[in-house]
Amino acid sequence: MFTGIIQAKGVFRGFAEDGREMRVEAGGVAGNVVPGGSLAVDGVCLTVVRRDEGRLAFNVLKETLQRTRFRNLRVGDILNLECPLALSDPLGGHLVSGHVDFTGKVKHIVPRPPGFRLSVTLPADFRPFIIAQGSVAVNGVSLTAAAVGRTSFEVELIPETVERTNLRGVRPGDLIHVECDMIGKYVYNFLNISRRTGSSR
Repeated sequence: MFTGIIQAKGVFRGFAEDGREMRVEAGGVAGNVVPGGSLAVDGVCLTVVRRDEGRLAFNVLKETLQRTRFRNLRVGDILNLECPLALSDPLGGHLVSGHVDFTGKVKHIVPRPPGFRLSVTLPADFRPFIIAQGSVAVNGVSLTAAAVGRTSFEVELIPETVERTNLRGVRPGDLIHVECDMIGKYVYNFLNISRRTGSSR
């Protein structure tokens, strides 16, 4: 479990083992994880299989590559990193599982001093799970949906977020990871199951 508060920026160093292993220069957080432990990489929960002088290796399955933007990474790309939440840690953002719901495409970026407003495409299937002023994780960053339309949503990026994350470098057309609010998904699922069960009696 994570909170969407990014602790460091890593650098993608390529794939190995016929694409089954992803290597990341993890900087300051490398010493906080051990093989077998988890790390959120751009909001995706990955298991560390090896640690070597600040560089981490993760196994990536075909399913992970199909559901994320990792398949399009280039050596040198910046990645957001977050260690798992401990029960004693403050919940500074919101509950983030590390399971990406979809990859959205950046529509536009509009300066809104002192920060920016970022617009991201929103598939119809996930429209019920993002609400205005609700929480959403974008590339693993806990943000608030400032506005939600039929086919897109918008988030505000303050200077601190821009400085600490890879959202500083996104451009229109880029793919980014989106995880909808976990609690909202559970509530929506529970209500739908309740309706179906009730109507079948």
